Amino acid sequence: MLQLNITNEVAPLKAVVLGTAESCGPIPKPEEAYDPKSLEHILAGTYPKEEDMVKEMDAFAAVFEKYDVQVFRPEVLENCNQIFSRDIAFVIENKLILANILPDREKEIEAILHVLDKIPEGNIIRPPEEVHVEGGDVMPWNDYIFVGTYTSDDYADWITARTNKAAVAFLKTQFPHKKVKSFELRKSKNARENALHLDCCFQPLGKGKAILHKNGFLVKEEYEWLVNFFGKDNIFEITNDEMYMMFSNVFSISPEVVVSEQHFTRLNEWLREQGFVVEEIPYAEISKQEGLLRCSTLPLVRE
Repeated sequence: MLQLNITNEVAPLKAVVLGTAESCGPIPKPEEAYDPKSLEHILAGTYPKEEDMVKEMDAFAAVFEKYDVQVFRPEVLENCNQIFSRDIAFVIENKLILANILPDREKEIEAILHVLDKIPEGNIIRPPEEVHVEGGDVMPWNDYIFVGTYTSDDYADWITARTNKAAVAFLKTQFPHKKVKSFELRKSKNARENALHLDCCFQPLGKGKAILHKNGFLVKEEYEWLVNFFGKDNIFEITNDEMYMMFSNVFSISPEVVVSEQHFTRLNEWLREQGFVVEEIPYAEISKQEGLLRCSTLPLVRE
């Protein structure tokens, strides 16, 4: 059995589900795109090739191997994009919460049943139907659970709005001893403005540091709360272009080790200056689908 344990984003990682790019299907039609960035690449003819994405995910798997992390992979479903395992479920403490995701992605959950079978049934939570939540919007951070959300009346009109008001209330009832802090995210049809998930504009790191993008937040005070929480000197503020390239979507294997994209020169230099070990891998093709390293992982056990 797996003893689930996730209390933050950085404690030493012991077990994780890493998505797969195998058999991820043909290039979607423009009207099938889930997000503005994928749409951009579909229209430009630069949508990523399966073989390139498989190589990138193999590089990520190799880093996990180096640090003795137990890695589970989904069963490969034919012609199904299963790269972003963060969307389908997330773990807080010893509970795994299954996401109510876009209906076409429901079968992705079936592909990790071999992992769910290792978890006591009472520790798997299926939120009620009105709760919309995806793992990219949920960040356990010790006493806190940070949640990205969109609560305006036009929520239903945005395919990029993934986590609703009901999800924030649901997390409060499930984890009454935690402080659930929500942040309104900017939704846009322009990929350079759109914060698909909280981890597209914010990421806490070890050593009290964090990556942040001001424009991803709709409410200035909520952004400022994070600045005060981490302290201005501990924050790496990213530009619109860097958010678009997914600079905030790196992944911590431990408080000292961060996996990052090899082209994120400005960020990777800063991380090293702060004393982090940076494991650089190629992940630029996968990023064309508006997801990166954190999106591709579902951490199950940290120390």
